[in-house]
Amino acid sequence: MLAASTLTFGGPAVPAEEKADYRGAEQRHAGSQIAKHEGVHGAPSPDAYTSGTNVLGHDVSGWQGDVDWPAATKAGAKFVYVKATEGTGFTSDHFKQQYNGSYAAGMIRGAYHFARPDISTGAKQAHYFVDHGGGWTRDGRTLPGALDMEYNPYGEACYNRSPKVIVAWIRDFSNAYKARTGRTPVIYTSTSWWKKCTGNSPAFGRTNPLWLARYAPQIGELPAGWDFQSIWQFSDSGKLPGDQNFFNGGPGQLTALATG
Repeated sequence: MLAASTLTFGGPAVPAEEKADYRGAEQRHAGSQIAKHEGVHGAPSPDAYTSGTNVLGHDVSGWQGDVDWPAATKAGAKFVYVKATEGTGFTSDHFKQQYNGSYAAGMIRGAYHFARPDISTGAKQAHYFVDHGGGWTRDGRTLPGALDMEYNPYGEACYNRSPKVIVAWIRDFSNAYKARTGRTPVIYTSTSWWKKCTGNSPAFGRTNPLWLARYAPQIGELPAGWDFQSIWQFSDSGKLPGDQNFFNGGPGQLTALATG
């Protein structure tokens, strides 16, 4: 039998959840590790902001602190994703102000979870996420929760897990989230991380919307399985608080994603 201080789920023994490292979690945001590992290579043309083919939005975390939501909407933001949780031991101190404040300002909003495959099962983290703000309601203004899969900020890029184990972990999270909310989560990732850490698995392209991170003028190659991205995180800074995003479609399609 395993000692109480360790657990396994298809990979090496890892520290028990109560010993997990969450240093920097309040400041860490979606893409913080992607910018660190993959760099920033430019941004789309300014014309993209007014082309009419994209809806402008952003994502925020504790790094931004309390956000001036009327100012963000005035600057053109139509939707936002807000960091809620990480692993099974961190909740953002600014989540309530960001999540409820954006809604009160008229935005479509959603919550996201920073994945930690090194400390517990995917299902356990999905339940923690839902229990701490990551749920979904069919009100037409709440996006399905998003699962942030990116480079490990505490060590080896893929959390010392094989591609097979990472894929199983994502599936475990996705299945548990759907059982709780009725929706499959959006998957946030970069193509480079996905290739490295899942072996470029095509397993989720038909079930989970893609939120792709790439800081460059063009979106580039997509991970296997997806024919298009639902959201493109195209810059880690800009006129909106936090990271800058385009929804791939018009306002009606964004509402449809929120409605389910």
